[in-house]
Amino acid sequence: MMQKKFDKKKLEFFKKLLLKLKEDFVRDINNISQSPNGGVGSESRDASGHVQHMADVATDLYDREFSLGLASNEREVLYRVDLALKKIEDKTYGTCTECDKSISEARLKAIPYAETCLKCQERIESEKR
Repeated sequence: MMQKKFDKKKLEFFKKLLLKLKEDFVRDINNISQSPNGGVGSESRDASGHVQHMADVATDLYDREFSLGLASNEREVLYRVDLALKKIEDKTYGTCTECDKSISEARLKAIPYAETCLKCQERIESEKR
């Protein structure tokens, strides 16, 4: 059973929220990729040309992997934000992809790119365990 959709004013509110999120994620991804630890390539020598200790090299590698992992997670969320913006344009925003019921406004305010209602999300997560 389809429930009522959001009015134009609410959709505009969520669109602005999603665009702000998108802007923040793009900036974060750019910052990570431009930071020394986010860049690819190992710098096993310090500024004076001496070889770093193995533990320092390992820490640098861990920091790079961690930064790249963050960027990857943010890209996934960015994809979901873009999908939510497309749903606003298609007038399908706020509808659960699992049960076709409306996603609560409170849930969308907390996670504006949510694709499922809380009940379906809980079921999906319990199936993963």
